[in-house]
Amino acid sequence: MTVLELPKLYTIFNGCALLHIILGLTMIKIGQKKAHIASMIIALLFSTAFLGGYLYYHFHAGHVRFAGLGLTRPIYFTILFTHIPLAVLSLPMIIMTVVPALRQRFDKHKRMAKWTVPVWLYVSVTGIIVYLMCYVWYGPPIRG
Repeated sequence: MTVLELPKLYTIFNGCALLHIILGLTMIKIGQKKAHIASMIIALLFSTAFLGGYLYYHFHAGHVRFAGLGLTRPIYFTILFTHIPLAVLSLPMIIMTVVPALRQRFDKHKRMAKWTVPVWLYVSVTGIIVYLMCYVWYGPPIRG
């Protein structure tokens, strides 16, 4: 596998994380605590693999520019410029949600999860859309 193939792989990791976030949320809503824990651990592992692949790719490939033209540009950049700050914010939010669960402070975990889950879901979905727009639908991106 080359560095240029990494965006597809790390986007698959992101999609798997998204599915497990949804599954974990569903499991806790129906009272399946062990399934919730398992799904959320898997979501965390896929998110960690995503972040590692993303950082490795951009360290080696550098900056990429969106190749789309016309109306697609403001749509892409609107999505991207909401995605980026929420993606940065999601990491400390996830940590602040997981730590109370590990300490069995489920009241704090639940309060924080009400904020973290929508942000994590939004970041996962928009990350996939950014990939599709940049690398599939209007790509390949311009390097440099």
